Amino acid sequence: MRLEIAAGGVTVEAEDLAPLLGLTAAEVPRLMREGRITGLVEEGRDADAGRTRVTFRYKAIRLRFTVDAAGRILSQSRVDGAAPG
Repeated sequence: MRLEIAAGGVTVEAEDLAPLLGLTAAEVPRLMREGRITGLVEEGRDADAGRTRVTFRYKAIRLRFTVDAAGRILSQSRVDGAAPG
């Protein structure tokens, strides 16, 4: 799995993201359009420069990745029962 990082945001394949959220790949684009899967991209600064943190939320699931400038995943976590927002 790799995340593509560009000036406009981050791209991840639905086929990669879906099983981590308990979904099918076909469901991901629709749920994103509906705003039921949300994402947040945070660029690292200072000691974290060159790294990006990407967080996806779906229902009570929070899925978080830290990636390097090439989009390689450095760390990944999933929390079930995460607070909304």
